[in-house]
Amino acid sequence: MHIFHYPERSEWSRLAAREMLDGEEIERRVLPIMQDVLGRGDAALLEYTTKFDRVENPSLRVSEAEIADATANVSEELKAAIRLAYGNIERFHRPQLEAPVRIETQPGVVCWRKSVPIERVGLYIPGGTAPLFSTILMLGVPSAIAGVPERILCTPPQADNSVHPAILFTANLVGIRQIFKVGGAQAIAALTFGTETIPKVDKIFGPGNQYVTAAKQIAQRKGVAIDMPAGPSEVAVLADSTCVPAFVAADLLSQAEHGADSQVMFITISEASISAVLEEIDQQVLALPRSDIARKALENSRALLFATMDEALEFANFYAAEHLIIASDDADALAERVVNAGSIFLGHYSPEAVGDYASGTNHTLPTNGYARAYSGVSVDSFVKKITLQRLTPQGIASLGTEVEIMAAAEGLEAHRYAVSVRKAAQKLVT
Repeated sequence: MHIFHYPERSEWSRLAAREMLDGEEIERRVLPIMQDVLGRGDAALLEYTTKFDRVENPSLRVSEAEIADATANVSEELKAAIRLAYGNIERFHRPQLEAPVRIETQPGVVCWRKSVPIERVGLYIPGGTAPLFSTILMLGVPSAIAGVPERILCTPPQADNSVHPAILFTANLVGIRQIFKVGGAQAIAALTFGTETIPKVDKIFGPGNQYVTAAKQIAQRKGVAIDMPAGPSEVAVLADSTCVPAFVAADLLSQAEHGADSQVMFITISEASISAVLEEIDQQVLALPRSDIARKALENSRALLFATMDEALEFANFYAAEHLIIASDDADALAERVVNAGSIFLGHYSPEAVGDYASGTNHTLPTNGYARAYSGVSVDSFVKKITLQRLTPQGIASLGTEVEIMAAAEGLEAHRYAVSVRKAAQKLVT
């Protein structure tokens, strides 16, 4: 990790920058794939699966037999862990479902809002170096609570044209039956345009590499909604001298092992903690199976020393981390002052890993600074909020004059008349 002592504010933008590939260049590579899938459908998907995933005889749809086989091939220990996580995620997300509340804004004028599930969503689940079956829980549980009628899951196959058993077991657990063996930008294209086999969806969810992210951004321009802008995974640890260096190092490495383009930040007011944490990282990384990936991520990561916690906290808000761990005895008080973060982990015994899997909160979160304006996935992500209003004759009489005045001031005569004609009709009745 690169160490920076007391950085000036003029340096903050550079220090908070995420290392990204050239977006325009990535889009130039992705757009032809999207257009090819639009034009050739399943045939293009099969060719790309052979080319990119090295599958000799690919097929697209996962069969019921494959799901049954997968269930048999997942250990009982892992099944139990996934079921426990499912329960916690369900308990946390179910109260997010809102009942309509009718508000009488003035006599005879009642307004309310109802939640309506999106009709068809696409869930993208990476399956490369780390098959993210946990993401199925994070997307499958809230979409089920929201009542989404149709959920389409795409995930890249392994070289033998199979899907990791834990992915299929988890998809089955959350009630997803339409599962397709296709990954990368081509999967996003299939969900965007539809093919002979894969239905077109209304909104696409799920993480992926920068090619998947670019494809999702193109999908948005083609009229398909996406969950949020996304980039590589990241964590920031905000710490003081009360932090436990071994814990902090483990948290930083747990995010660094996601991918070489991941970023971890250690933000502290304790110079001694920097030395201790870096020493722990050097020791702990040796035991990691994905140590090469973690080391590459650490090359793009930073340890920042600030003079005061006020300044350190201000930088943390400026950085707007996907995950923010507050490693301090005063974590609760400090968290009250956080305004930009995807998810916050309080104190010494709340590793980010628990949020990734089983605490109950959602791990599909805004990255790349988007936590300044975006929230993580929730039940709300899978519904549309439709407003309704009903006016009685009393309501049109009490509100109509003001609407007529405002419409006339904007020069919209038909708007004014839509009210006036009702007022006149009511006078005839009375």
